[in-house]
Amino acid sequence: QVQLVESGGGLVQAGGSLRLSCAASGSIFSINAMGWYRQAPGKQRELVATITNGGTTRYADSMQGRFTISRDNAKNTVYLQMNSLKPEDTAVYFCSAGYSSGRYYPGYWGQGTQVTVSS
Repeated sequence: QVQLVESGGGLVQAGGSLRLSCAASGSIFSINAMGWYRQAPGKQRELVATITNGGTTRYADSMQGRFTISRDNAKNTVYLQMNSLKPEDTAVYFCSAGYSSGRYYPGYWGQGTQVTVSS
């Protein structure tokens, strides 16, 4: 099992920035990638970005250029830097951990952290 704990959500004005963190613990040898998803009210959960143990990153098209995923392997922590936030970025953001072989397969989830962007 892999445990994931997110932090860093909150309320920010449009145009502002937030950085989310996700600390992984447990059987982290069983994963080779981590990612962020988000789910807005009434909408399906959508992929934001992923990063492999080797540092390869992928982004959803709508987040490219505004969001940056990174990781600190020594701390088993993944970050999501979000800039130029828009009200439509309001959602619960979930950290995930899993396996990537080109396509990412999440196997573990954090509890989610709320991000609210006011206009």
